[in-house]
Amino acid sequence: MRAIIGLPAADLGDALRQLNEPAYRADQILAWIYQRGAANWGAMTDLSLSLRARLAADFTIAPLRPVSAQQTDGGQTRKMLFALPEIPEGAGTTGRAPRLAHLSTVEAVSMIYPHRHTVCISSQVGCAMGCVFCATGQVGFVRDLTAGEIVAQVLAFAGGGEREQRRQPPNRVVLMGQGEPMANYDAVWSAIQILTDRRYYGLGARHITVSTVGIVPGIKRLAREPLPVNLAVSLHATDDALRSSLVPSNRRYPIADILGACRSYVQQTRRRVSFEYTAIAGVNDSLAEMRALASLLRGILAHVNLIPVNPSLDGRWRPPPGIHIQAMATALNDFGVPATVRDTRGRQIAAACGQLRARAVAGATP
Repeated sequence: MRAIIGLPAADLGDALRQLNEPAYRADQILAWIYQRGAANWGAMTDLSLSLRARLAADFTIAPLRPVSAQQTDGGQTRKMLFALPEIPEGAGTTGRAPRLAHLSTVEAVSMIYPHRHTVCISSQVGCAMGCVFCATGQVGFVRDLTAGEIVAQVLAFAGGGEREQRRQPPNRVVLMGQGEPMANYDAVWSAIQILTDRRYYGLGARHITVSTVGIVPGIKRLAREPLPVNLAVSLHATDDALRSSLVPSNRRYPIADILGACRSYVQQTRRRVSFEYTAIAGVNDSLAEMRALASLLRGILAHVNLIPVNPSLDGRWRPPPGIHIQAMATALNDFGVPATVRDTRGRQIAAACGQLRARAVAGATP
């Protein structure tokens, strides 16, 4: 059964013509789903009961299904785990035998603030990058998400939820969940086009951020795109030896190549690059590292987000004390690089990338 979310408008129009329905029905349906947050056919009250029944027989609304949800911060932070259908035609896979069904899950996080509602979404089921401190990277890669599966994560928080969510649908989207967006570039860009199209969700491109571990061809490609989305690069270290031990993809795309691509990106787009730096106690958190980081970023229109690492269950990775992370930010600012410490919401519900899914997988594995 096909899902409407992610379906090209022309295909929906063809299906409606076969049902002898006028062309404007497509606009009605798209408005219900993308702008009014309808999650089922019954909500579309300006469609006849017979049409809703015929559509329900051939189409589902979303290509994924919520299977669990957790919340904290007084309901202002929510995390959802979604079940996915069988691997769709054209979706990338590892080339290995299909994995167990409990691995076909993906997660997204909603964070509501006074003046914005940010949703952190995933681009892949699992991740092949293998970053050693990341829960997703340790579980491994299963497959790419389709554009519809990416968009559906945003829409899951856009309607039918708590009063706060109905009043303030998501107006910021960050692709910082499971997966490497640049490794699933075509689907990610198609999802961005859907989210920014006024006929669909109508989100401003400057309110979307694409994060990468530093896939250089992807950074260069993003710089050429017509929509002014934001770029975030996960750096985490200032020398190749350390970064390669933390982020294996550094062996293919070393720091100098990544920063060269970022300089070109700024020159082409005139937009700032955000550099994500996960602070790990005793590993990359010295003030000397901050001086080296400032030196590396000299001449780049940049901002650094310092992110306390999520403690690992085996105790291998620990965040520095809060006062030390603040000192790291102060040092960067003193060295001329704007830096802030990221608000770490949702620790009580394992809201960091891959944690909820990793626990679900662990619980289901014999």
